[in-house]
Amino acid sequence: MKLYEFTYLISPESSEDDLKTLQEKINSLIQNEGGILDEVAAPIKKDLAYPIKKQTSAYLTTLVFRLSSEKLENLEKKIKAEDKILRYSVLIKPRVKEIPMRRKKLPKKVEIFPKKITKPKAELKEIEKKLEEILEE
Repeated sequence: MKLYEFTYLISPESSEDDLKTLQEKINSLIQNEGGILDEVAAPIKKDLAYPIKKQTSAYLTTLVFRLSSEKLENLEKKIKAEDKILRYSVLIKPRVKEIPMRRKKLPKKVEIFPKKITKPKAELKEIEKKLEEILEE
C-alpha cells in the first residue's frame, strides 16, 4: 500500500452540512476501496488565484491515506462524478527514512565544572599601606 495525499476544492456555494456529508462520502469511498485514512483536515475557505468553473473562492480540504495503486483508478472515477468538487489532486507521498543517530565519542576525561581559579590572598599589611598612600594624596 502506498501513501497518498488527496487535496480537493469544494464549491463555495455548499453549506456546512453539504461539506460534512461530502467529506464523509469521500472518506467512505476510500475505505470501501480498502484504503486506510491517516489524516483528515477540516475544510478551510480560500480565495483562489484565478477562477475555476467561474468560482473565485472554494473550500480546501486535504486527506492522507494508504491505498493499493490498483484501486486508485476506481477511486478517481468515483471522485470525478462528484459535482461539488471543483478540482482535485492525488499525490504520492514519499516515505520518510529514519536515520539512526550517531553518538559522538567523548574524550576519556571530561570535566563538567572547570577548576576554580584561586588568586593569591593579599595580606593585611599590604592593604593598609595602599590605603595610607591613597589617603595621603
